[in-house]
Amino acid sequence: MIRINTNAGAMAAVQILNGTDQEMRATQKAISTGKKVASATDNGAVWTIANKMTSDVTAYDRVRESNERAGAILDTAIAATEAIMELLNEMKGKALAATQPGLSTGSQGALNADFIQLRDQITNAIANASFDGTNMIGATPASAISLGDSAGGNSITVAGANMSLGGSVVTVTASSDVASTTNAAATLALVNTSITNVGTQLSTWGAGRKRFDVHMEFVKKLQDALNVGIGAITDADLSKESAKLQSLQVKQQLGIQALSIANSSGQAALSLFRN
Repeated sequence: MIRINTNAGAMAAVQILNGTDQEMRATQKAISTGKKVASATDNGAVWTIANKMTSDVTAYDRVRESNERAGAILDTAIAATEAIMELLNEMKGKALAATQPGLSTGSQGALNADFIQLRDQITNAIANASFDGTNMIGATPASAISLGDSAGGNSITVAGANMSLGGSVVTVTASSDVASTTNAAATLALVNTSITNVGTQLSTWGAGRKRFDVHMEFVKKLQDALNVGIGAITDADLSKESAKLQSLQVKQQLGIQALSIANSSGQAALSLFRN
């Protein structure tokens, strides 16, 4: 049957050709973007999941920044406290020397002057132990705080400690001296107690710094895992898409040929009316 008003073959060929063109556009988009799901129109459910995971990766960047800041604050406190420990060790030597009987007045005075200089340097070390306005060893010690997760909950906190003279850690007072053997003996006991307390605090902070390091490594691995997951559901397989594109190009050419054949049926109708 030959018809010219309704060409079913041509309509079928057009539909197939349109479908092929649509597939080609999708494949070309995947090749150009490197993603099989680049927008919500590609796959709404997958895009929504990937978008949520991407926001989590970005949020974990903030967690890492918080962790790095907390680590820097703690490192500053540790460095200053290590300096205080060195001062205490030197003060111990001065105090021990000043307890020796038979020292001349000049020698006792010289040891005392050195001791006072070392003692007062502790206060200077505390004053300079701030990072970004936060001081963990001041008279009102702050804490180093790192976000534990992307929502800001489960924070990791390393408490500060007052390293001021006459406190619970550094028991040497602002008036401690070694001006006499009696004073030197009393001060030596305070220095020894201070050294023990400072050592304990440094050990505590060392463990706290390790917690920050472990947490930082965990967040990095978590981000890597999320990025791999995002890639698995959104990235295009370029080798597969390339092969598909070549196949579609062949189908497109065949579709055009089929449409040409279908459209030529009208010419067959004309031949029926030729003499």
